[in-house]
Amino acid sequence: MNDVSDWELVARSRTGDMNVFAELVRRYQTPVMQFCYRMIGSAQDAEDVAQESFVRVYRHLHRLEPQAKFSTLLFGIARNLALNSLRDAKRRGRDQAQSLDTLDNVGNESTRPDHAARLHEIEAIIERGMEELSPEHREILVLREVTGMDYDSIARVLRCRTGTVKSRLARARDALRAQVIRLSGDVL
Repeated sequence: MNDVSDWELVARSRTGDMNVFAELVRRYQTPVMQFCYRMIGSAQDAEDVAQESFVRVYRHLHRLEPQAKFSTLLFGIARNLALNSLRDAKRRGRDQAQSLDTLDNVGNESTRPDHAARLHEIEAIIERGMEELSPEHREILVLREVTGMDYDSIARVLRCRTGTVKSRLARARDALRAQVIRLSGDVL
């Protein structure tokens, strides 16, 4: 089913074929979970939000139309649920961010212990810097740098113009850079 488009799977899922919908979940489960985790900072809450994203897609299959990429629609739902989760956590007084996972595959470049230790320090600084960003800055960095979405897709997810995405991304990168410099001390 790898050669079948997402929207073809949506159309076939409307008939009630759970195996076809399961293929959609398989395709997007990891990226949606990573996005939610990086937005929320809690693995358990991120899993709940990711699962609810797929539940909502399934519940509204009959209304979905291929006006954009399926991934754009799915990440838009995940984004809204993640922001709701952050807002609810804030109301409950819970600290939203726990330690984020280390950046994927960064340690694979070197097996020397001193390089691995230095990379681990840098990853920890970037993670702390990401945690201290506003949700708006964090979400746009995750959408672009982690999930690799193009500007137009991000604009659809965030419901804004492409130029706005570019300016927000520039501000988010500047904010992360400032956090990294502040947190790094002698490490960098």
